[in-house]
Amino acid sequence: MRFCVLGSGSKGNSTYVESRGVAVLIDAGFSGIEVQRRLASVGLDINAVQALLVTHEHGDHINGVGVLSRKLRIPVFINILTHRASGKTLAKLHETREFETGVSFNFHHLAIHPFTISHDTADPVGFTIADDGLSVGYCTDTGMISRLIRRHLAGCNGLVLESNHDLEMLRNGTYPPDLQQRIRSKNGHLANSDSLEFLADIINPSLRHVVLAHISEANNCRDLVQSQVDTFLASRPAGVIPAITLAYQDRANVVVRL
Repeated sequence: MRFCVLGSGSKGNSTYVESRGVAVLIDAGFSGIEVQRRLASVGLDINAVQALLVTHEHGDHINGVGVLSRKLRIPVFINILTHRASGKTLAKLHETREFETGVSFNFHHLAIHPFTISHDTADPVGFTIADDGLSVGYCTDTGMISRLIRRHLAGCNGLVLESNHDLEMLRNGTYPPDLQQRIRSKNGHLANSDSLEFLADIINPSLRHVVLAHISEANNCRDLVQSQVDTFLASRPAGVIPAITLAYQDRANVVVRL
């Protein structure tokens, strides 16, 4: 199994997951051409993508979904409320396969589970994708870590996890108070401290690689996140240290193999 964050942030999000020849994209917030370019930049072929999974209806997650579905002639997996809330953006898909949040489904040999997250959208979800004894978890755009989220992500071998903002940078930044409150709320985004606290709770020898994603360009700093990650890893006991990398907004990360 392998995965690659093609880009993550307020300007667009998309993640590639593949196992035994079956590849899917989680979200496509970039144009179809940009998704193709980013895949090619890390040696991946867009024609290998066989399905799209949608987490929620915000444009930075769905703007390229329709064109990719039609161009590649592939299905889009989406829950009913998100599909309705997406409006015209996802009105013309090659094929729609609506799932029920909390109910697992299969796509070929991939076992996919959509679980509830906490965001200001119709019915937002994260995903776990499992196959052949390995699993990848995807959880961004959530304002809190619930027991449900913890339960689904605790056993993953790979993880894409939000680390959106630094609380002090948000507090002292240019965002108006109402927007700051929205970001800090349980329906907003995870702070760096939230993400690392969660990782401290679930870290175990089977967790091999974590990509911290959706890093705010206005209210966070990659150097700051990296410094906090370094401190976190230094505090962990030997033998329980996963690789932790940071997602980019403007380019794809390396392909992670599990």
